[in-house]
Amino acid sequence: MKLVFAGTPEVAVPALDALIASGRHEVAAVVTRPDAPAGRGRRLVASPVAERAEEAGIEVLKPARPRDEDFLTRLREIAPDCCPVVAYGALLPKATLDVPAHGWVNLHFSLLPAWRGAAPVQHSIMAGDEVTGASTFLIEEGLDSGPVYGVLTEEVRPTDTSGDLLTRLAFAGAGLLVATMDGIQDGTLHAVPQPAEGVTLAPKITVEDAQVQWSAPALRVDRVVRGCTPAPGAWTLFRGERLKLIQAVPVLDRADLAPGELSAAKNNVYVGTGSHAVELLWVQPQGKKPMRAADWARGVRIVHGELLGS
Repeated sequence: MKLVFAGTPEVAVPALDALIASGRHEVAAVVTRPDAPAGRGRRLVASPVAERAEEAGIEVLKPARPRDEDFLTRLREIAPDCCPVVAYGALLPKATLDVPAHGWVNLHFSLLPAWRGAAPVQHSIMAGDEVTGASTFLIEEGLDSGPVYGVLTEEVRPTDTSGDLLTRLAFAGAGLLVATMDGIQDGTLHAVPQPAEGVTLAPKITVEDAQVQWSAPALRVDRVVRGCTPAPGAWTLFRGERLKLIQAVPVLDRADLAPGELSAAKNNVYVGTGSHAVELLWVQPQGKKPMRAADWARGVRIVHGELLGS
């Protein structure tokens, strides 16, 4: 089939690579978000998908909005059979959805209808799911509600961050997306409506959502830190400034600290929660690079009874 691939971040690149390498399909063009400011200089930078497409000599379309008439005109000129999508980052209006004969097929990183929305992997970890996965589905005007072509499952490991899990799903999901394109071309794959039961939502995780509440149980603190790593980054307050929490693990045999209370030894830093303590392993003070929590604690000279989050 002739394809127009839509995607923006690094997590979409494995699927683009897999489609290019498939040998069965032609990636005629790529649709991605416009260049965005990045870095200290706020210089405009192309998306990872745009960079990869340009390396491969593929036409790149960067509409400000996918309803723009110039974009729709070019899309109709290309006349794709199908438009596979991975983390494009913009809602597609009906006029855009109607262009390809086989529609727009999204690779979504959850087992639909669970975790519909922008942040399925983060929410899965924060909810304590033991198994998640990826789904390919036909995009409709509703939020991730279209019929499903295929799924794969993936174990959520006890130490997984959202970055770890998303990386595995990106590579496994790339194969699922190629297989979905193959099945659509062959006529052997037909989308099945999602069940009405089991719908959960996964809206974007905000900076406020990522603030650790030390009154919560240690397992909840662990899930928030892992779910918000690397983005937007779990955090707390220390002496009035934000302290980013990169890695923290529950310590089941210590429950002598009040919620948020710090206890620092030579090589360990513990914080009380609503249940037992967690040990901070890696942190990032405001304006500084990530560092081992023990090194941070020695530098700030923690006072006995001092609290995080106060």
